[in-house]
Amino acid sequence: MSKCLPSNPHNKMKPNLSTLLFSGMLLVGLFLEPVTSQKCKCAPNMCCSKYGYCGTSSAYCGKDCRGGPCSLPAPNNNANVASIVTVSFFNAIIGRTARNCPGRHFYTRDAFLRGIKNYPHFGRSGSIADSKREIAAFFAHVTHETGHLCYIEEKNGHSRNYCDKTKTQYPCNPKKSYYGRGPIQLAWNYNYGEAGKSLGFDGLNNPDIVARDPVVSFKTALWFWMENVHWDFASGKGFGATIKVVNGNECNGKNQAAVSSRVAYYTGYCKQFGVQAGTNLRC
Repeated sequence: MSKCLPSNPHNKMKPNLSTLLFSGMLLVGLFLEPVTSQKCKCAPNMCCSKYGYCGTSSAYCGKDCRGGPCSLPAPNNNANVASIVTVSFFNAIIGRTARNCPGRHFYTRDAFLRGIKNYPHFGRSGSIADSKREIAAFFAHVTHETGHLCYIEEKNGHSRNYCDKTKTQYPCNPKKSYYGRGPIQLAWNYNYGEAGKSLGFDGLNNPDIVARDPVVSFKTALWFWMENVHWDFASGKGFGATIKVVNGNECNGKNQAAVSSRVAYYTGYCKQFGVQAGTNLRC
């Protein structure tokens, strides 16, 4: 295991001119390698982990892989997500909202397509049918969480406390609230902190950007999905497992109506895409 582009602060030897020239050429060579992640610059045959290290084992190429030849649990395919999430598919979802819904002029297919550029593994793991099932699952939750892309922010969210003080690495700003925002209704200080760190915005001090910038909004939903759902779904655990992650409070008979709503959207979208929904649909 090696940190990308490592330095050696303990080497006190004074370099000569030839050493400097060689080092400069080496660095140039390194920077000419393809960038496979925001954090890593690994060799072409190595994977970049979410922590910024290069390697070839499942710890690098599996669930926490963020660049390079990620292959576990399912290799990437050549699915064209844009050809699956067509204009008509997207518009059919948002078209069921009232004309005064705030999301009507906020959520766009273009914002979604711009968002997936950060996540080349989304909807591209396993077979083409697997890709369609994952996209169906994602939009099933988006549809349920936002009321067909109507809501940008959680209803009555200001009245709820989503500050987990035990997550001391993500201290809550007392002037900010971490209620649900965006397509997956991102909530809690630690999720805003992690999403912001990954995507390049101040999630703890500026959570409102998720409700103001549609591209950032979709990116946070995709971040949550890729961090918490994608790999389990790609492993074949079924749609029910995704409900446990997105809102486990509905599971085990606690809110059967909500679970049924999510399942209905998922099976409906699978039917539109011409694929079987699979087993283990409920949680």
